[in-house]
Amino acid sequence: MMLAIIGGTGLYGLPGLEIVSSEHQSTPFGEPSGELVRGALHGHELLFLARHGKSHRLLPHEINYRANIFALKRAGATMVLGFSAMGSLDIRFAPGELVMPSQYIDFTRGRREQTFFGGGVAAHVSTAHPVSQALVQAVQAAAAAANQTLHTGLTYACVEGPRLGTQAESHFMRAANCHLVGMTNVPEVFLAREAQMAYATIGMLTDYDCWLEDPSQHVMASAIFALYGKTLGRAKQLLDTLLLQPLPVPESDCRNALTHALLSDPSTLTPDQRAWLEVLQR
Repeated sequence: MMLAIIGGTGLYGLPGLEIVSSEHQSTPFGEPSGELVRGALHGHELLFLARHGKSHRLLPHEINYRANIFALKRAGATMVLGFSAMGSLDIRFAPGELVMPSQYIDFTRGRREQTFFGGGVAAHVSTAHPVSQALVQAVQAAAAAANQTLHTGLTYACVEGPRLGTQAESHFMRAANCHLVGMTNVPEVFLAREAQMAYATIGMLTDYDCWLEDPSQHVMASAIFALYGKTLGRAKQLLDTLLLQPLPVPESDCRNALTHALLSDPSTLTPDQRAWLEVLQR
């Protein structure tokens, strides 16, 4: 078992990580966001990748999610824990708090490469339950040990960005029973399932989007970063606490997602296709 950490806004490295190697790796799906870092923290071998690049050079729609996930899987990851800034669509979940989605609704607009499959390799992977509950429960236990509040079982709406949304869009997502909104977890969560890795995200709430009538509560980029810095410290503490305990075993439906999903006859695939598919099937 190996855990990969995908760092979101403000998390471009892991404090305390004993780095073994750091290198840029090309993939059959293009270039990842930056260097893939391998190291150890609290006795656990870890992989780390900054989602937006080390200097936050990539907007959400510019991220090569396929290359990121493929590079982590090829390097040995069986679990992925992401960190992301999110907006709250529910008054019960306040800016500054930590959350973990369990469901996703995709409101992106087709700019992003959504799947590893196509071009002669056909598969339909089940994403009815896209998040690893084993990983969520491990983080919940860490939150309890660290005396931190963590909201789980929530639904995340992924929007295209990079613009911040309209109030009508915010109300539309609330009407769809979404609790959270962000720009980066899709297609990351679904690609992780195609790569047979357990996936979960720790979200740091920065705002109430723009559904409240009070304009002072509406999301602004400057306010996001002001609050996010404080919340990020609590998220790092949560990760430290998580790594002080044994990591969970990924569920079989995560680690065997391709068993009943692949439709193509392997003998009809090109050598290059067989090579990258073999990585996903590990």
